[in-house]
This record gives sequence, structure tokens and C-alpha cells, in this order.
Amino acid sequence: MPEIVVKFDNKVVERIVTEKDRVSIGRTSDNDIVLDNRGVSRKHARIEFNSGDAVVIDNESLNGTFVNNRKVNEESLRDNDVITIGKFNLEYHASHGSSEKLSDHDGTMILNTKKQRELVETDREDKKITRRTGCSVLIDIDSKDRSEHPLDKDIITIGKSKYVNIRCRGWLVAGIQAKVVREGNSLTLYNVGRRDKTRVNGESVERHDLKNGDIVQVGKTAFRFVEAGS
Repeated sequence: MPEIVVKFDNKVVERIVTEKDRVSIGRTSDNDIVLDNRGVSRKHARIEFNSGDAVVIDNESLNGTFVNNRKVNEESLRDNDVITIGKFNLEYHASHGSSEKLSDHDGTMILNTKKQRELVETDREDKKITRRTGCSVLIDIDSKDRSEHPLDKDIITIGKSKYVNIRCRGWLVAGIQAKVVREGNSLTLYNVGRRDKTRVNGESVERHDLKNGDIVQVGKTAFRFVEAGS
């Protein structure tokens, strides 16, 4: 059974395991997941389950629904995706869990926090980039010009060699340290060089399915992954 872990300020508020075909999310107490925050609409969003697939749908909410930092109207969920609603993060897991509940409030407040503004602005700029390039992109967040590296081939190599697609910095980094491989509709990062020289969101990886907003570090060069999407 799928599990949804609700977090506020990075602390677990509740864990929900469900067999329902539809889970409603909102501020009022008649929702399956109640998020007690004025930035959350009464009937903010819902998750629909069908034959093992899960889709999150925004109910034309005032402040929007984000998946992996990207604003969405409707989005298929993958294991470990993070849904952001108001000041809450909801981690989706294909299985696990236990559950609890929250409370109720009147009147939706327009969310105007720094985090919300940054999410909206970053999403807007990311969509401009992927529309322009026509594909997913790695953005070098260490460079002054924020160099963009389109992931427009089935295999993109990263390392110190002059023959790789994307050059990176750092001692003991291999000529080809990592590669990004297109696998169906997904992009997967592989470490192919020295151990612990390829990291995603601070964790050393040997293989990682990339998701929008992931921070990829190869050697001493850090990139932000921007996934092409709607």
C-alpha cells in the first residue's frame, strides 16, 4: 500500500497509509490529509490511485501544488517524489506506514513567504530554459554565468577529460567520472569513476534516477537538474 509522509519544517507530522482510490488534501477537516495552514486551500489537491499508479491533481488552488519544486496541474508520481503544498512537504512512497491527523481553519491566505516566491520564480525560469533547449538540463550552480548543459543525447558524460560532454573540477576525479543515461522517459545518473566523487543532494550514489531540483555534485562541481516537463 502507498504511504504519504507529511512534514512541516522537516519534521514528520503524520504518516498515512491508504487503500482508497482517491485521497483529498486540504485545510478543512473533511479531507483525508488535513494541512492546518492558511496558505492551503480548503480543497487544495487530490491524489488518485489506479492499478498501482498515483497521480496528484491540483484543484485550482490559490497557491498551487508543486512536485519536486515544479508547479503542476496534474502529475504522475514516482517513488520518493515530494509534493509541496503551502509550508508542507508530502513525501510519496509506493509502500509502507501508519497514520494520524491535523485540524481545520477558515479562509485561504495568499501565501507570500520568501520560500513560496522563490519556488514560483525558480519554476518559471526553469520552464523558460527547458522550452528554449527542448530538453532537460544540468545548470552549473558554481559558475558565475550559471552555465546550462542540455541533456540532449542518450548518454552524457561528465568528468575531467577534454572529450567528455560536461567538464568538472576536483582532485582525483576520473576522466569520465559519471554519466547521465536516458532510460525510456527517465534520466539516470551513474557513477563510473572513483567512489564518493558523484553525489546527489549530498549523498554518495552509484545510480540515481534524476528528479527535478536534484543537486548533482561531480568532484567539486555542482549542478542543479532541471527536468523538461509541462
